[in-house]
Amino acid sequence: MRVLVSDTSAIIDLERGSLLQDLFRLPFEFAVPDLLFHRELKGPLGEQLIALGLRVEELTPDEVRRATSTRRANLALSVPDAFAFSLATVRGWTLLTGDGGLRQLAASTGLSVHGVLWILDQLETGRHVPNDRLHACLTAISTHPRCRLPTADVRKRLARYASKT
Repeated sequence: MRVLVSDTSAIIDLERGSLLQDLFRLPFEFAVPDLLFHRELKGPLGEQLIALGLRVEELTPDEVRRATSTRRANLALSVPDAFAFSLATVRGWTLLTGDGGLRQLAASTGLSVHGVLWILDQLETGRHVPNDRLHACLTAISTHPRCRLPTADVRKRLARYASKT
């Protein structure tokens, strides 16, 4: 089964859209680096994610070295993001991120990378979530003040969901 390594921003967006349970219906496994989990997800949200099936992966010493060198070369990345990038890169997994800088780094190195809108597309295509609910979820995500999703792409999906309800 394909593994997607998530950063915190993707998880937070999906939580804002009340889509965490639905996320784990997809035919993927989801993982985060242990450092990211302990720094940013530990507590009720982290417990919920573990119960749903989130894998918390410990990085090997080589993966930690790679994360450290990635962070030094890309100071705009957070340490947890550098760990997620290293985990996905070394293990040949796909990166799931809502962070523009992390997405650009992944694309520049040839790492497979997707975002929250791709997850919504998977939920729609697999008919895991009805279109009226996808519309409500994406509206909740996109109207949050910290939303960084591309406005044009959000509008296209909202129109598509509305036309299918």
